[in-house]
Amino acid sequence: MQGKPGESLSLSDRIGVVEEAYEFMLAYAAQGHPRGNEGEHIRDFLGKADEALHGLATTARDAVRAAGAIEASFSPFIDVLDSDVTKARAGIALALGQRAINSQIIDNLNASIHLRALLTDLFLIDEALASSTT
Repeated sequence: MQGKPGESLSLSDRIGVVEEAYEFMLAYAAQGHPRGNEGEHIRDFLGKADEALHGLATTARDAVRAAGAIEASFSPFIDVLDSDVTKARAGIALALGQRAINSQIIDNLNASIHLRALLTDLFLIDEALASSTT
């Protein structure tokens, strides 16, 4: 990626990156990597998800405009999305800040209400945008 992290990604691309990271995190947590034994690629997936989340609200607002959707109906929800992004990124940053990322850390991150809220937000806005163009 060039410029700021995630800058050139569409909303759909960003959602895909986050979904892929979450799916990898579920599998990683199930593998039972012990403390001090970091499994393959977890930092890469977390880093890519964090990059995709950076500036997501702006990308969502741009997607609403591009779809010709009614901005006033999306704007309050995008504010919620932005808040949930901030909270989920804090959890991702905490995990990335550890010397070793064991399965238990990722399992707890997966269970975080903040990450789950963010995923639901992403699915909701994606569906709402698709519905607004049909």
